[in-house]
Amino acid sequence: MIQTLKRIKRVAVGVIGTTVLLVGIALLVLPGPAFLIIPLGLGILATEFAWARHILQKVKDKFQRSGNGGTRTTGKTAGRGSNVPDSFR
Repeated sequence: MIQTLKRIKRVAVGVIGTTVLLVGIALLVLPGPAFLIIPLGLGILATEFAWARHILQKVKDKFQRSGNGGTRTTGKTAGRGSNVPDSFR
């Protein structure tokens, strides 16, 4: 009985996590927050599957190595000759 419940939970987590992950992948080409949805799907899958935990850890490490949580701190600012309207400078 307990084994059956564990198997049902594993299948449910797999189906839900895979669905969320696939929606996130679709959002790479469609408008939407793909970079939030993909880790969410991996997080759901990581509760039951070691391969998903491994990939999620790699994503976390890459995100932390990028510095400041992935926010950009360097680069050119909008100045003369740029295509940025004055109202946004």
